[in-house]
Amino acid sequence: MNALILAAGFGTRLLPYTRTLPKPLFTLSGKPILQHTIERLIQNGCRRILINTHHLSHQITDFLDHLNVQPDVDIQEVYEPLILDTGGAIANVRDVMRTDSFFVINSDVVTDIDLSSVWRFHLTHQALATLVLHDRAAYNQVTMDSDAWITGFRTPGQGLAFTGIQVLSPKIFDHLPENRVFSSIAWYAQLCPAKKIKAYVAPNLFWEEIGTVDAYSRTARLWISARALGSSVRHVDIHALSGDGSDRSWFRAKSNSNLPSLGSAPGSVVVCDHGICLPETDRRAQVDAFVSIGNHLYQNGICVPQILAYDAFSGVVAVQDLGNLHLADVVVAQMPNLSQITGLYEQVIDQLILFSRKGAQGFDLSWTCQTPYYSRTLILENECQYFVERFVQGYLGKHIDFNALADDFYFIADQALTGGENGLMHRDCQSKNIMIKNGAPFFIDFQAARIGPLQYDLASLLLDPYVALPKSVQKNLLVYAMDRLNLISPDRRQQFRHNFDYCSLTRNLQILGAFAYLSRIKGKLWFETYIPTAVASLTHWMRTQAPDAVRRLKKLILSL
Repeated sequence: MNALILAAGFGTRLLPYTRTLPKPLFTLSGKPILQHTIERLIQNGCRRILINTHHLSHQITDFLDHLNVQPDVDIQEVYEPLILDTGGAIANVRDVMRTDSFFVINSDVVTDIDLSSVWRFHLTHQALATLVLHDRAAYNQVTMDSDAWITGFRTPGQGLAFTGIQVLSPKIFDHLPENRVFSSIAWYAQLCPAKKIKAYVAPNLFWEEIGTVDAYSRTARLWISARALGSSVRHVDIHALSGDGSDRSWFRAKSNSNLPSLGSAPGSVVVCDHGICLPETDRRAQVDAFVSIGNHLYQNGICVPQILAYDAFSGVVAVQDLGNLHLADVVVAQMPNLSQITGLYEQVIDQLILFSRKGAQGFDLSWTCQTPYYSRTLILENECQYFVERFVQGYLGKHIDFNALADDFYFIADQALTGGENGLMHRDCQSKNIMIKNGAPFFIDFQAARIGPLQYDLASLLLDPYVALPKSVQKNLLVYAMDRLNLISPDRRQQFRHNFDYCSLTRNLQILGAFAYLSRIKGKLWFETYIPTAVASLTHWMRTQAPDAVRRLKKLILSL
């Protein structure tokens, strides 16, 4: 059995990503789609595979040079200096394929079809070509007669859809058109009246053509979900979940198969889609950080969801399903009962201390996606300047320059780095990034973790605008944290509080910058609901704790 894989195209519908990576090398579960196709052909008995190339062909050449296959499998690249179109590509391999029937498969097709059944069907019919068809409403336009001889290819909304999978008889080369560059479909259309083109109708077929970003991302989510669920890709149901403040998309996937799951496979998983992540980009760095840090935390017994499967290029990650209950939901529902709320927050603080201390052990700084440390530069740029540009200027419309407050911000940054209980810092440890499952807290969205003060995470938890904890509860929980850290001496407790106070301030600045950006720039208007709570918290800090060194910032805040 021989095959030709069509892989020469430019992938224009997948721009800009195909400027640097050819479509056949887009990955599913970390493996190029081209490799999936090659392996399926080999599993079904194919021993000679030709691959036509043109766009970024050197990358496909390099991939093939490093691909391990059985010694009896011959894989050859057929480079086209000029793209010959689908028909011309077939004609171009006539000398190699002229003795036996052979498969022709588009390189952007992802399917679970039994190729051996297609092969046997072709051999039992006197057809120059057997095309695999299926019912896909958006693509249906291939018509056939009652004996499954194809009669035409251009009747939108009628007939069935061509899958891009076909078997050709070597006799088809006797009917080549004169042109060197031509479409296979136009070629076949000329042969239809003579009943030379047969249809193999595939029922219950999983099939996707990943020629667009949406199609590729949808397929990647299915593929990762199937792997995480221990299911086949055709038995996965996915539905969208509500999003968060990021540009990521969230889904829940379940298996709809009646067959028993493999081993201890979960009944459902949560899938996070970051979008296509080219190497050396911020998006790719975020995915890599999430996976590396998440695996580190989980392996060290810290309460985070287990990462079950991922694909770095597609940006799709499947994790343990922790349900739908956030800490914010529990607090809002139980707000009158402060004792229950306090007890739950004490559990969270216990786990946060574990996150900080044990998470820092063996932590590789190269995993971080932004900065390895909570630093002065980060505070000034990502919290103070962010606050001025996004909230003061962008949201409030005030013409105040960062430099006018620079001395105040330098002082704040230095204080936020003094007396810190350093460990692994989550950086966004608020109630919507903490799930409650079976009464226990789990941290999510930890991809921005870095080395830094525990006090910052504690401030994020206690000053959280989503729940607006009463000041009395905040004070009691701060004392609880110091007790759990075994801070006995008054000097050490004072030092801890001092750092906590200034981490509370930097966190508050970051919150207002973020909420302003998300509501005004990203159009996520529900974040605007929480701005008054954050402003009230910042105002309270300035009125009760601000030293003379931040008098300019204080004057601004109290004027809001």
